[in-house]
Amino acid sequence: MRLIVGVSGASGAVLAKRLLEVLKKKKVETHLVISDSGEMIIKHELGNIDLRKLATYSYGPEDLYAPISSGSFKTDGMVVVPCSMKTLGEIANGIGNTLLVRAAEVCLKQERKLILVPREAPLSLIDLRNLVSAKEAGCTILPPVLAFYPKPKSVDDMVDFVVGKILDSLNIGNDLYKHWKGK
Repeated sequence: MRLIVGVSGASGAVLAKRLLEVLKKKKVETHLVISDSGEMIIKHELGNIDLRKLATYSYGPEDLYAPISSGSFKTDGMVVVPCSMKTLGEIANGIGNTLLVRAAEVCLKQERKLILVPREAPLSLIDLRNLVSAKEAGCTILPPVLAFYPKPKSVDDMVDFVVGKILDSLNIGNDLYKHWKGK
């Protein structure tokens, strides 16, 4: 399996870190692109952790010559985690001026899985309209919403729940949280 992971400038860098850790453990080939504002958020939230070390390949945010900028480069999809409202707006409106957004556009035009993990609260009417536009274009919208049925005991458990939901959407088996089985 080959996936693109985009990290934009919204709070929630820990979600990207954990996703990359799990994908590496599962031997999934990852292609990482981090926006400029994503870099700032990572440094603020995670300190000196270099997410590039968790990825198979990584590219600069302006590298439009990277293989992930072309539909001829086959991937199984892309996850933007976290997805800022700026990045959401660019994806929803086809403004592919960075590698992250261009790679997302490629996934849409090639009808590949594109999962957006939007991180903002509360949402403005513009944000909601952009979410609808992205969904109509074919994106999976997966906000990092908490669930309590798995009975989380820590923040790590809550992060694993969200990352597990991302993996579920990609049809990648996982035991990061206790999946609902009913009574």
